[in-house]
Amino acid sequence: MSARLSSASALLGAVSLAASGAAFGACMGPGAPSNTETKCLTAVQIPGNPLRSYDISWVDPHRAEYYLADRSNAAIDIIDTHHLTFKRSLGGFVGVKLNGTGTAVNNDISGPDGVVTHGRWLYAGDGDSTLKVFDLDGSNSSVQTLSTGGTTRVDEMALTTDGELLLVANNAEDPPFATLFAANGDRNHSSVLKLSKITIDATLFPNTPGIEQPTWDPKTKRFYVSVPNLGENPPGCTTCDGGLMVIDPTTVTPGTMVLGAFNPATNSGVLKLSDCGPNGATVGPHDNLLLGCTPANNPSNSSTLVINATTKHFSHVNGIVGSDEVWFNKGDGRYYTGSNRNCRTTAPCPTAATQAAVLGVIDATSVLIETVPQSSGSHSVAADSKRNLIFVPQSAPVRIVGAGGDTTAVGEGICGSTNGCVAVYVHYVDGDRDDDDDRDEHGDR
Repeated sequence: MSARLSSASALLGAVSLAASGAAFGACMGPGAPSNTETKCLTAVQIPGNPLRSYDISWVDPHRAEYYLADRSNAAIDIIDTHHLTFKRSLGGFVGVKLNGTGTAVNNDISGPDGVVTHGRWLYAGDGDSTLKVFDLDGSNSSVQTLSTGGTTRVDEMALTTDGELLLVANNAEDPPFATLFAANGDRNHSSVLKLSKITIDATLFPNTPGIEQPTWDPKTKRFYVSVPNLGENPPGCTTCDGGLMVIDPTTVTPGTMVLGAFNPATNSGVLKLSDCGPNGATVGPHDNLLLGCTPANNPSNSSTLVINATTKHFSHVNGIVGSDEVWFNKGDGRYYTGSNRNCRTTAPCPTAATQAAVLGVIDATSVLIETVPQSSGSHSVAADSKRNLIFVPQSAPVRIVGAGGDTTAVGEGICGSTNGCVAVYVHYVDGDRDDDDDRDEHGDR
């Protein structure tokens, strides 16, 4: 398939989808976006339970596969990004766990959560503090299960470009920690090994309640991990801004490591941020990191932050806030944000009543292009850089699944069903590119 979809091929794809069982009326119902530049192409239905709870998305453009951590069905769902059809599920996860009163999902112990891939290997976090390893060329069952030593979920994660090192976040632990693993790289057998537990220095940054999405920057050769609230940032704060864990894997000590204050000379340590409590993190062009600031972490947050990984110079993108997962698509040079807490009107918007879920679209120069309405709670996004397709899971209606369901008509209008779905958006771009450019921000997978 061409590296970029043409309008004609996209229309043919939509016709074939109708024949393959995609939802009738997808992208056409009440509330579905109809006048955006980022076009709703179709919706892929997920078999099994309606989508009540899900977490991270991932795409491997070279395998033409999209992966969704689907807690509603206790599995990693796999979608064929070439034919836009559901392929199979990888099982063995704990699934949805409810709170003590049974009225809401307890994300801290539900799973799967984070997911990444390199070549034939898929790595996924579970709600019981374990990392599961799957061979995508093998069966639907995990080939390795490794404990991080906690009691709550293994959440978001990142791989080095060569697939040799994996960093995962235990965001719900007290205190939170990251774990560095030796991963499988391009080997044909699985031998993942836990290397080190990494924490934030509590004497410098007390009461830091969580860590979120990591990303790997191949230029600086560092892991960058979002810290939603960093204790004592600023000093004496009640509601604190966030930070970044900057981790040089060559200096990580075996067993345990405590990360101290940021050191510009070594480009490592815990970096304080300004006006941003981030969840998402992704590497874009010019060695820039886009961070998904959100009022869920600091009610005063009103924008999205772009910071250079080398210089640490930064700027804010106005008009978009409240992101969880974020993704840079090298295919069209745009950032996409799963912003489930964007402001309905003016910012800041500290309460749920003033927030709405959108897909944020930001260009490579950090200018907001548009926001596209999504189902409430929609916080996950990933893009196929070869086909310029953007995948956004949609929650099933609240009347179907109860707490955690979509309280708007948007998801049902996009899906053309009441089961939830994975919405597929397309950004039409003219021209082709060399195979050498078939890499996205996460490296050549």
